[in-house]
Amino acid sequence: MTQDDMLTKLMELDFISLDLGLFLNTHPDHTEAIDTYNQVITAADALRLKYEEKFGPLCSFRSYAVDTKNWQWKDNPWPWQKEANVSFAGKECM
Repeated sequence: MTQDDMLTKLMELDFISLDLGLFLNTHPDHTEAIDTYNQVITAADALRLKYEEKFGPLCSFRSYAVDTKNWQWKDNPWPWQKEANVSFAGKECM
């Protein structure tokens, strides 16, 4: 997977987990949703770790410091820089 592919998949998983969390707020005993939520969180955590091992930290407050001699967060593009954002050109909803 490319960096953009990994980020896109991670955004999808994070959106699904957020949506399922909202659903579970009003349906707290829906066991299928709870199981799906746990699967999505597990998949997102695994993908996040793979991404960070390959491309560096995604968050300054939630990511592991892989390099204990250099704070890597400063090395990534900042959110307002173009290269920090995934391009959805050609993937618009019609």
